[in-house]
Amino acid sequence: MEIRLGRTGIIVNKNGFGALPIQRITNEESALLLKKAYNSGIKFFDTARFYTDSEEKIGYALSDVRSSIYIATKTAATSVEAFWKDLHTSLGLLKTDYVDIYQFHNPSFCPKPGDGSGLYEAMLEAQEKGLIRYIGITNHRLSVALEAAESDLYDTIQFPFSYLATEPELELVKLCQEKNIGFIAMKALSGGLITNSAAAYAYLAQYDNVLPIWGIQKEIELDEFISYIDNPPSLTEDIDELITRDRKELSGNFCRGCGYCLPCPANIDIPNCARMSLMIRRAPVSVYLNKDWQNKMKLIEDCIHCDNCKNHCPYGLDTPKLLEDNWADYKSFI
Repeated sequence: MEIRLGRTGIIVNKNGFGALPIQRITNEESALLLKKAYNSGIKFFDTARFYTDSEEKIGYALSDVRSSIYIATKTAATSVEAFWKDLHTSLGLLKTDYVDIYQFHNPSFCPKPGDGSGLYEAMLEAQEKGLIRYIGITNHRLSVALEAAESDLYDTIQFPFSYLATEPELELVKLCQEKNIGFIAMKALSGGLITNSAAAYAYLAQYDNVLPIWGIQKEIELDEFISYIDNPPSLTEDIDELITRDRKELSGNFCRGCGYCLPCPANIDIPNCARMSLMIRRAPVSVYLNKDWQNKMKLIEDCIHCDNCKNHCPYGLDTPKLLEDNWADYKSFI
């Protein structure tokens, strides 16, 4: 199953490789995954300057097939000077002289020409110099993503999208299709809360303008998505029923695991601890009731209520309250 990524004309199969998780594994382990992905037909790789050594690992593993793949990376720069530093660093680490899609990484506003930041003008200059091919933006804030789509300034928009999407989020997907903007779906497994990848794939397959990027750090995960290239799952009655159950269970205010609440001054693993109540009911309890997780959850008691997590949550969650509630629930299991 192939997708054309909007006005970019990029055509790839409906499996993008999300390279955030390969930060957590070695160069050789990541090289094995990246090479296997490429050799199995995956041609789209998404990374970011913010993802520590992820770009370096892609450059190490795939520089010899650079002309046969598409690389999307990101900058979180808030100044023109930082923009150029990030871009040149990324090019060096990726071992390439151009990036296919260069994306603003979750900015708090939608960069536009003349807004005083100079960021969009820097994008245009980089494009004119041949350092980037297409201009993209990623966000977790629906208002910023909608503004970017309406502006018609962006070739691609990357936004969380899964079968847990709300109606306003579906409208964003439709707007991008109308405007021929490539839609890159992050969090297609909702940060791990969706545990059936076939259901996630089948749902997104309905949207011919959506390219999901799957966060992969284990070969067994990669093998699942590779298997869908030739045998794509469909929306069967069983999958429809599963999606309906998940929507009921996971609706409302829940942590999506985006990580923008970090770092925590009390060293709390907020993205996992704030959704422990959901995770412990969606996996064998032994996975989360071990001593290691008990110690991690107990750190919630050390919260200093600085509200850093709350103030940085793009979904407007009361994160300290969410942590307290999850800790109270977790203690009932131990």
